[in-house]
Amino acid sequence: AVVSTQSTGTQHRVCDQCPNLRQAIETEELELEIEPGMLDGMTQRFSGKGEPHMEGEPGDLYFKVKTIRHNIFERKGDDLYTNLTISLQEALVGFDMTLSHLDGHGVDIKREKVTWPGAIIMKKGEGMPNFENRNKLGNLYITFDVKFPRGELSSEDKDNVRKILNQASAQKAYNGL
Repeated sequence: AVVSTQSTGTQHRVCDQCPNLRQAIETEELELEIEPGMLDGMTQRFSGKGEPHMEGEPGDLYFKVKTIRHNIFERKGDDLYTNLTISLQEALVGFDMTLSHLDGHGVDIKREKVTWPGAIIMKKGEGMPNFENRNKLGNLYITFDVKFPRGELSSEDKDNVRKILNQASAQKAYNGL
């Protein structure tokens, strides 16, 4: 829950004999609950807490949820997306790591086979809670980037890589757009 201070104007009669009204500023604390699973753009209404209409009756006050960009995760609906950079060695022989989630719990990521650049894995139930059904969770999608080593390989290292990988040339031009 977030507590927000809000100033509103209310109208009061200047005196009982004339129709003139004056504006008085009042400050009131409102409790705003950001519920799990709320989406960007959702609103919460406080009835009668807004600016007064011309007739003097107060209007409604609306708070709109604005999602702040996160440096690791991107939210789309109930799903979360992130990218993970691994070394060429990890891409070829596998790896085991723990990714820290938004709430601090660890998400285990283990690969025992080759992971190519751009590969995507899904971790079921590791996304955001659904606003209408909190028992339903979105998924976490992880896209892999592979960091190639800098520097040059010696002739001997190149021969060793060729022997280990034992691949024929796969050079082929195509329109990938």
